[in-house]
Amino acid sequence: MSVGLDPGAAEARIAFLLTLRSKGLRDTRVLGAFETVPRARFVPQRYVDLALTDVSLPLACGQTTLAPSVMAEMITALELKPEHRVLEIGAGSGYGAAILARLAKEVVSLERYRSLAIEAQARLRAQGVENAVVHLADGRLGWPEGAPYDRILIHAAVEKLPPALVSQLAPTGRIIAVERGGGRSSLSRFTHGTGLSDMVRVTLAPLSLPLLMEGVAESL
Repeated sequence: MSVGLDPGAAEARIAFLLTLRSKGLRDTRVLGAFETVPRARFVPQRYVDLALTDVSLPLACGQTTLAPSVMAEMITALELKPEHRVLEIGAGSGYGAAILARLAKEVVSLERYRSLAIEAQARLRAQGVENAVVHLADGRLGWPEGAPYDRILIHAAVEKLPPALVSQLAPTGRIIAVERGGGRSSLSRFTHGTGLSDMVRVTLAPLSLPLLMEGVAESL
């Protein structure tokens, strides 16, 4: 546990971690990353008091953060190894990239809103995170300059995996995303089948997120 926290802050952090455990987080590496990365440094100032609660919080541009337990579920499904390179779709506040950076070798994070991308990059640098970078880009197109990626995490729902992301996934890699279709929405794992364009899907758990949007909102 961090040294120098006042008793109230220490209790809040313990309660936060216990909440994540109670909602299914068992991976010790992932739990350690959530313990180490201060969520309060990645949320708007007016919501700092809620940083150690398991709730989604508003961001600029009409966006929101994921609840920590949802983020933990998605990151756990990646089964990250220290040598992995990760493509994250939807940087948001930068919190997810900071968590991923604790677990992987390199993180490339994409954000379609200019102001969010700038702020997320600044937060990562302020926290000394050097193995994660945020780019302003259309997440559906990925970031081919850095491909292939061992893992791709999409913080959104898709009705069909964007072909560009499939093409940027390493042969033994996996994509974690929410798949929406047939009236259902589920967290799913995708891996290459017999051909690199054929994807094998495994449904993991019910989960609903907004659809992945196209394009880049440079004015925001």
